[in-house]
Amino acid sequence: MSKGPTTRYKVEVQDGTKTSRREDVVVTEEPLELRLEWPGRPPEPLVITMRTPGSDFELAAGFCLGEGFAVRPDAISTVAYCTDVKLTREQQFNTVTVAFDGPPDREPPQRYGVTSAACGVCGQQSLDELAERQYDPVDPVEVPLDVVLRLPDLLRDAQPTFGRTGGLHAAGLFTPDGQKVVVREDVGRHNAVDKVVGWTVLNQRSRKDLVLVVSGRMGYELVQKTVAAGIGMMVAVGAPSSLAVDLARRFGVTLVGFARGERCVIYSSPDRVLR
Repeated sequence: MSKGPTTRYKVEVQDGTKTSRREDVVVTEEPLELRLEWPGRPPEPLVITMRTPGSDFELAAGFCLGEGFAVRPDAISTVAYCTDVKLTREQQFNTVTVAFDGPPDREPPQRYGVTSAACGVCGQQSLDELAERQYDPVDPVEVPLDVVLRLPDLLRDAQPTFGRTGGLHAAGLFTPDGQKVVVREDVGRHNAVDKVVGWTVLNQRSRKDLVLVVSGRMGYELVQKTVAAGIGMMVAVGAPSSLAVDLARRFGVTLVGFARGERCVIYSSPDRVLR
């Protein structure tokens, strides 16, 4: 069976001159191999990403949307753990096959290789390759300022594993009035985003009226995933990068950083945060 989101270890704690021993809970990090298949093409490995086990099918679906393979809502036929008899049982639960109804909406590269839980432009070989993709500007979403300021706390309230380990990122989708739609945790911030986006793909839920909230900083790769998913606003407790701001402004994503307490910084489309 696949491991759970946490793993227990016996540890020694040094506090000043005092030494104690206890059991500690840490977040689990395991590899996940993603394979793609479609009629006439057998499953072939595409990428290995380091992730926290759980919501693996959502992660796979979200990754495929973000990479441009599953732009059409019905592009993905099934998502399942691998049943390759050559794999051990544990390896089978660390391997997911995404089956398409036909050739993917974008031709996959031969293989991406391995992406870490802290990778930058996820699964991309270069920024030049990413820039060649054609994205439409996102549909605007308007959110009251008081809701924007509450969103990080609402996200934090939905992070049970972080409360136990202190070692996870989180991403969540919320309605403009602050209602939680879905929240997922992962050791990788990009994986957490893929999981919530993948949830909408597998549940056929529109993303046009939703806000993406993340627990850390906003890098280029997260804004790219936001644009690919057609999400109109992104809110974070941390800072954006310059490339993230440029991309958000180019495609009309409302980008809000440092949302803490009664303060936030709006980096793009400020008119969509309603005072």
